[in-house]
Amino acid sequence: MVRIPEETITQVREASDIVNVVSQYVQLKKSGQNHFAHCPFHEDRTPSFSVNEKKQIYHCFSCGRGGNVFSFLQEMEGISFPEAVVKTAEIVEIPLDDSIKEQSAQNRPNENSRFSKLLQINEQTSDFYHHILMNTKVGEAAYQYLIDRGMEKETLETFKLGFSPPQRNALKLYLENQETIEQSLLPDSGLFSDRDDGQLLDRFSGRIMFPIRDRKGQTVAFSGRIFEDPAIERPQSFHTAKYVNSPETDLFNKRKVLFNYDKARPAIRRAGEVYLFEGFMDVISSWQAGIKNGIASMGTSLTTEQIHQLDRVTDKVVIAYDGDQAGLDASKRAMEYFLDQTHFNIEVVSFPEKLDPDDYIKTRGKESFNDFLVHGRDTYMSFLMKYHRNGLNLKNESERVSYIEKILKQMTVVSSPVERELYFNQLAQEFELSQDILKEQFQQYMLETQKNRTKELKKKQEERKSDTYAFQIKRQNRPKTNSIEQAEKMLLNRLFYHDDVWYTLQNLSFEFTFPHEPYQILYLLYESYFRDKGENNVEAFLDFIKDPGHKKTAAEILWMDLGEVYVNTEIEDYIDVIANRSPLETTLQLKRQELKEAERTGDKQKQKYLTIEIINLNRQLKAAKEV
Repeated sequence: MVRIPEETITQVREASDIVNVVSQYVQLKKSGQNHFAHCPFHEDRTPSFSVNEKKQIYHCFSCGRGGNVFSFLQEMEGISFPEAVVKTAEIVEIPLDDSIKEQSAQNRPNENSRFSKLLQINEQTSDFYHHILMNTKVGEAAYQYLIDRGMEKETLETFKLGFSPPQRNALKLYLENQETIEQSLLPDSGLFSDRDDGQLLDRFSGRIMFPIRDRKGQTVAFSGRIFEDPAIERPQSFHTAKYVNSPETDLFNKRKVLFNYDKARPAIRRAGEVYLFEGFMDVISSWQAGIKNGIASMGTSLTTEQIHQLDRVTDKVVIAYDGDQAGLDASKRAMEYFLDQTHFNIEVVSFPEKLDPDDYIKTRGKESFNDFLVHGRDTYMSFLMKYHRNGLNLKNESERVSYIEKILKQMTVVSSPVERELYFNQLAQEFELSQDILKEQFQQYMLETQKNRTKELKKKQEERKSDTYAFQIKRQNRPKTNSIEQAEKMLLNRLFYHDDVWYTLQNLSFEFTFPHEPYQILYLLYESYFRDKGENNVEAFLDFIKDPGHKKTAAEILWMDLGEVYVNTEIEDYIDVIANRSPLETTLQLKRQELKEAERTGDKQKQKYLTIEIINLNRQLKAAKEV
């Protein structure tokens, strides 16, 4: 494991702001002293994930995860502690030695897992395809094709585009010569076509290759675009589809992946919006033109998982699909799906003359493209008013009435009275109608919509009741925290934040221990940390704890807000409860168990003296509580 100098870790930790780091992954909304969001570690219907800027820690009240900025990145990205330090340094722009970066990258956890081995196959394959495109005679034509389409060399390297050789056994031969590759996993990688004779033939041969990365930037799949080159001889069985994507594998679930999300996420957070493009080339061309917050779905059909992924980083989506009829239809479907699923603010960019974004950039230039993305947007309703006019003869009375009714029905989703009034004015002026008539018809549609919404709301409420009941059952099954355990937590909280509590415990006239094992372990860990460092730093202490379970318990205790000031009697009370009341309660519990056993066996004499002991213990316990 890489050893990063302690002073470097401290420098990076102190320079970082956990709110800034976490907000690059989830949408934080401030409420009181804390920032809240949907938890990124589990399916979270209500915002139960909280970040405390003052304490520089996070805690989820539902799943219990918690820690500091480094542990957040470790869990979020699935990386080691040294990698988390390096990534935090990059975010806060603290330069580190290249040797630290290189060494930390070599210490990925679970290197021997099936997931990691499949990931290694994909990364090696990505390197192979990229090398073929950039450095070989075989890839020269494909490289020149991309350059002619306006791609710059730097862009090809940024997105690591590649080319799959037409020889269908080339990839297999390359991977077989890689000593670190688990050969038995090649059939499960999704890189080869399924054949009855068991041969491994490249699924993507003769195609320009687009690596597909997950949110962590790991290559989990590929998409291959057909490359028409007369010099390439293809078998009759060759798949002629324009794009061929990896099948579903242990690494790749197309419902959960958004192309370029890993690179675009910081820009999305900064801009407060995301551009949703239709194709990979549109995303790459836009990136080259200066639009860094663009992504694309795996196909034009959006999924709930993809929408929720975007919901973690932004409230605003700008749909920028192709300008042809298929693109307009896809834009309409995407808008409706977004509005049905979420609270997003949706705008649409409809490219003129049936252009796609890539063609628009090539024909009109980068500056015009950037300007059009900002000033050529339509709201949901203005887009639909244009969309529904396509192919209609509005001089025909029947088609005119149908159009007006469609628009009035669509207006029921518009919440702004000002915006609705604008559309009533437009319809009234264009078709020489009274606004009163339009509003009367609109109210009928609104009533129907509200009835449907009420039914849907009742259905969701029933679902929530079911979820709440299940949550309550789960909470009931948790062991209850008694007064002693609560005192242990509160004492540890004061200990972690105040040096003088440490000295108080060290100067007691008796050997002090925490009766519950998790808290005694934390106490011993803190003792080891404090003796080694000689200072109080809760963020550094969290890094000192290696076991995830103990770190989770520590974060929960650190999250407790007991106030900044305390009096000595408070600490004395905690110690009294733990040291004096705890043994009494433990003894009382044992005596009660013995009494039950005596009653079961019919031992009258034992029942008599155990009853007397229990009465005396209860008196002592009552007296201890009153002190």
